Amino acid sequence: MVIIDDNASFRSAASAALEGPDFAVVGEAASAAEALAEIDALRPDIVLIDIRLGEDNGFELSRRLARLNGDAGPTLILISTQSKEAFADLVAASPAHGFLAKAELSQESLAELIRSL
Repeated sequence: MVIIDDNASFRSAASAALEGPDFAVVGEAASAAEALAEIDALRPDIVLIDIRLGEDNGFELSRRLARLNGDAGPTLILISTQSKEAFADLVAASPAHGFLAKAELSQESLAELIRSL
C-alpha cells in the first residue's frame, strides 16, 4: 500500500494503523509527482489518495493512475477530511474503488474499512 497525503502526521498515523498481518505500507508521498514515482517503482496493490494534496488534486491523480495502469492498476481509495456527501458525485465519477472520511477513521477501523472496499 502507498499512502498519498500532504499531511505528514496523517501519513504516519495511517501507516502505523495499517502495518500488520493484513497490510504492508511500502511507500508514502506528499504530492502527485512523488506519488507517481512511488507507485511506478513499488507497484502497490492499494493506494490511499487524499483528495486535497496542496496544489494537486486527488481526483485528477486517480484518473491519471487509472489511465496509466488500466485494469491492472492498484485499488484506489480516496480519503478526505470532508464527508462523503461533499464529494459524492465526484467520487462516483472517479476510477476510485471507494472513499473514506478521515473523521470516521480510527486505528481499529482503518484496516477493516479498507478490507470492506
